[in-house]
Amino acid sequence: QVQLVESGGGLVQPGGSLRLSCAASGSIFSFIGMGWYRQAPEKERELVAIITSGGSTNYADSVKGRFTISRDNAKNTVFLQMNSLKPEDTAVYYCYAGRISGRYWGQGTQVTVSS
Repeated sequence: QVQLVESGGGLVQPGGSLRLSCAASGSIFSFIGMGWYRQAPEKERELVAIITSGGSTNYADSVKGRFTISRDNAKNTVFLQMNSLKPEDTAVYYCYAGRISGRYWGQGTQVTVSS
């Protein structure tokens, strides 16, 4: 029984910032990794950033240096701080959590970067 709930999406101008949150229904220590994917219209879902239970991180080249993934273990929440946003960052962003036994997705939150 896993539930992931995203929040924090919205409309922002190029160069602006947003912070996405993903709240898990259970302890995030139960997951090998958590992260964020995004999907733009007519494109496949792509990895944005991941963080392991041990705290290591990995980022897509397109967001490296602009986005930061972090977590609050006490609140069972993972965050994605997005800075210097570009129009090409526009997509639905999905929270991801993975265990040996399965993979789970949030409902998605829309991020639109436009002037």
